[in-house]
Amino acid sequence: MLVLHLSRGEHCPRERMHHRELLRFHEWCSVAFTQLVSILPNTLHDTYKMKIATGAHWTFLADEGLELREALEIDEYTDNHHDNAVVPHTLILSPGLRIEKVYVGYWFWGRPSPEQLWLDLQDLTRRAKADYDPTLPDVRAELQVADAARAAA
Repeated sequence: MLVLHLSRGEHCPRERMHHRELLRFHEWCSVAFTQLVSILPNTLHDTYKMKIATGAHWTFLADEGLELREALEIDEYTDNHHDNAVVPHTLILSPGLRIEKVYVGYWFWGRPSPEQLWLDLQDLTRRAKADYDPTLPDVRAELQVADAARAAA
């Protein structure tokens, strides 16, 4: 699973705040088989400046050529001070990179909290993993057959 954040840009104080909130979320991701990626419409230098300023440890990518912004038509046309700004989005992707949910964060409250992401990923995991509840009889039986096959090998 992947949480992809299309950031407004390094210049934005709301982005810094949101990324600081994602610090706690990223700790959860590392034990939950989930990746977090942020893409900024900035140079690599400014992208890393944001990563360092927020203390992030996940993958940050620079869309310096604004290819993503143009392909998705998410340029923030209301901002006449920052030419490269985009309307921030957060996407929840399932295995195979299928888009499951999209948050539009034009306003700060449109961005998902770590708790909202937790619920989204909980629902996605429940749907994607047949063994989500290993106490169910069918799941238990399947796990026992797999264990027996491993023991025989």
